[in-house]
Amino acid sequence: MSGDGAAEHCGHDGPGEPSEHRRYAAYRAALGQVGEGAELALVRRVLSDPDEVMARSAVLEHLDRRAAALLTEPGFEAWTETLVEVVGGDAFLARRVEEWRLLRAVVLGRSWGREAVLQASDWFQWRVVAVAAPPEVLRVLAEDGRTRRVRHAAGERLGGRGAAGGGRGPRRA
Repeated sequence: MSGDGAAEHCGHDGPGEPSEHRRYAAYRAALGQVGEGAELALVRRVLSDPDEVMARSAVLEHLDRRAAALLTEPGFEAWTETLVEVVGGDAFLARRVEEWRLLRAVVLGRSWGREAVLQASDWFQWRVVAVAAPPEVLRVLAEDGRTRRVRHAAGERLGGRGAAGGGRGPRRA
């Protein structure tokens, strides 16, 4: 399905259904089956939709799905480099791409920074806890993660060896 006709092919033409709902369904379907050669053009097309929130949501879902599938694959870095050229004007989407890059570094045992992990979003921190993260990263999150939920889950993943008492102590410099 081409990006230009994506909104017309959703199959949700019920009476009274708002057009942005139809476009969102069409964008999700088109992004779900787009080939690599047409992906960036379609993402660009979706992001040009007048409903910026809806368009961002459709692209974010696609970005997360593709990044998760490519996370440990050799093509991940090239894909994120080209994708950020298209989504870079949207601070939220650009940050998500950067957080996927950081997650890749953590998962592959590459260099990652404590401050980068601690300054990352709640989404990222929860995602790190959910994947097979190295104990060093889990310790950082068990001690100083952004939310109680993240600190607790990281401590649990460490086998209860997280922050003492599961609480959050004073912030360290």
